[in-house]
Parts: sequence; C-alpha cells; structure tokens
Amino acid sequence: MRATRRPLVNANVARISASGIRKYFDLAAGLEGVISLGVGEPDFVTPERFREAAIRSIREGRTKYTSNYGILELREAISEHTARLRGVRYDPASEILVTVGVSEAVDLAMRATLNQGDEVILADPSYVAYVPGVVLAGAVPVPVPTDEAHDFRLRPEDVERAITPRTRAILLGFPNNPTGGVLEPSDVKGIAELAERHDLLVYADEIYDRLVYGREHRSIVSLPGMKERTVYLAGFSKSYAMTGWRVGYACAPAEVIEQMMKIHQYTVMCVPTAGQYAALEALRSGEEEVRRMVAAYDERRKVMLRRFNELGLHCFEPRGAFYCFPNVTRTGLSDGEFSERLITEEKVVVVPGSAFGERGAGHVRACYAASLEKIEEACDRIARFVGRR
Repeated sequence: MRATRRPLVNANVARISASGIRKYFDLAAGLEGVISLGVGEPDFVTPERFREAAIRSIREGRTKYTSNYGILELREAISEHTARLRGVRYDPASEILVTVGVSEAVDLAMRATLNQGDEVILADPSYVAYVPGVVLAGAVPVPVPTDEAHDFRLRPEDVERAITPRTRAILLGFPNNPTGGVLEPSDVKGIAELAERHDLLVYADEIYDRLVYGREHRSIVSLPGMKERTVYLAGFSKSYAMTGWRVGYACAPAEVIEQMMKIHQYTVMCVPTAGQYAALEALRSGEEEVRRMVAAYDERRKVMLRRFNELGLHCFEPRGAFYCFPNVTRTGLSDGEFSERLITEEKVVVVPGSAFGERGAGHVRACYAASLEKIEEACDRIARFVGRR
C-alpha cells in the first residue's frame, strides 16, 4: 500500500496569492501602443551622478563583498540624512542596515520581531506585499478599513478598535500605495500614543516620504519615545529614481537590527556593492534632483486629478506618492472589469484597487510617474472608454 504523498510546498506560502498586479501587465504584454499607468516606478532615468558613482566604484575595483550591514560611508550618510529630515540620529555601527530595497527591509523587520500568532494591524488598502509578508512571518494580518471619505487615512480610533491582546505591531505604509493618502499630524500622534499605551512595535515604511505635495511629511519616528519602538524603513527607489538598483535601509534599535542582519546575512549576504556607491552619491548630491522630480510629479498629479474628476470618476486629492485612486463605480463595472476592458479596448493599463485589499474595490490605481503627454493621451482614451458605458 502506497503512503500518502506529502505536500511539496510550505503551507504558509501556499496560503498567499501571487500579486494581483501582474495579471494586468501580462494582458498588456505584446500589445502595441499601450500606455501604462500601472507600474509604480519613476519614468526618470537614474541621475547621471549616481550612475557615474557606481561605474567609478567598479573601475576602481570595489567589487567585493561589503559588510553585511552595508558600507560604512553609506550608513554614516543615512544617519546624517535621518538626523536632518527626521530629527533622529541612528548609530551607523549598530542601528542601520542596508537592504535589497525596502521590500527586503519590510520582510526582515517582520521576520526578526514577530512570533507565531502575533497580530499586525495595517491599513486596507495597502501595498500588495504587506499581508503576504505578515503571513510568511507566521503572524496574522489585521487589515483596518480606511475610507475614501477620510482620504484613506489610517485613523487612531479605527486602529484602537482593532487592538487585541495578541496585537504585536502596527504597520504604517504612508504616504500610501495605492491611494496616495497621507496621515494628518493628529493621526501620527494618536497612533504613537496607542503604540506606547499597548507596548506595540511600529513598522514605518516611508519609501515615499519625499514625494509629498503641499505639506511636510511627518514621520512617527520623530515623536518623543518612538525611536525605541519603531523600525524605520526607507530607501532610494522612488525619490531618487533608482528602482532597479535595489537599495533600501532599515533604522531601528540595535537589538532589532542585529536580528535582521542575521537573516540578511544568511540569505543575500550584502547589497550589491556598486548600488551602494550609487546610493551614497544620491545622499551626498541628490537633493536638487529630488526637488526637480517632485515638482514634475506634482504638475502631473494635478493634471491627472483634474481629468479624472472631469470624467465623473471621483478622485480625492492624493497628497503623497505618485498615484491617483479614482472611484470607477459609476461606470457599472467592477474595478477588475474596468481594468481588463480598458486594456483591451483602449490599451491603457491601470490596476484594480481590489488587488490592494477589500477596501480598494470600486477604485483603480493610476500612476502619474509618466510624461504629461502620456497622461493626457491616456486620459483621452479613458474618456472614450467611459463615454461608451
């Protein structure tokens, strides 16, 4: 009698779905004349000084492993950067880890601090990797619904209702992907008070921290007492147009960074050396480039926001990141149907909001990290599409 065959795959991995975004890129693949508002990626080329710094490091033979923590000069520059922007200084020797993008930093933070069955509160909708990351760490995601009427903010009163004795952490991904929502100072203060009262960790994924419009970004790590209970996560992909370089970083208490480093050490060893030197140059000389790109995004944001609202696809004003999140329910189509038919009928790629959580249903994510010419043409095509409904 044959023994029952055991599953070949890990049960936690089998529980999670592949990203709901990929389907729409696959539908668009091979179609000529497609305009993509789907990819969350700057359309700018990495600034030349950053590229040259990487090339120079290769020419000079700096091609070996670096410290698992990252090159010291980069960690020192990150320390200065966070001190200047956030008013918080981290020890380059023990409180900073350079990672393979912020995606790795989020994964390491959760795996290093969560135990089986811990609960993690996060906004719904939010970045597609958050819920799977919590599950892969053996913990339980607790999505807290956010609302278009409140600009998709994660409000302290909603967070408080979700806290249980099993709650271990709050994951803040603001400015938000996919909505473009930002937190008000009162939200940040209220969530910090909850974290302190209930002795919770905070994961602060601030990859879009420089991409804010008409206001200053307020980081929770800047508040009194929050450095000690926050894992601050940031990087270079969005603000510095360096997505393909895969360089991010984590700043946290030394005991947390040490555990994150061990996982990092045994999985990837270190971030590619040339990318680290490009990131170092970005921090040393890139501020003007950041301001230039943010100004361009702001102009594009205003155009896309106006066009969607003129079409009757109501869109609240996104104050961060580079996404609009219009409501498409008036078309009579679900967000998935809207996205699929828009590709096939008008060759425009957007992403259904439901890919980011239940509260994203009825919306689509449109990225304005594209030229004004492409945004206007895409909106003309969307207008034709909506006009036929």
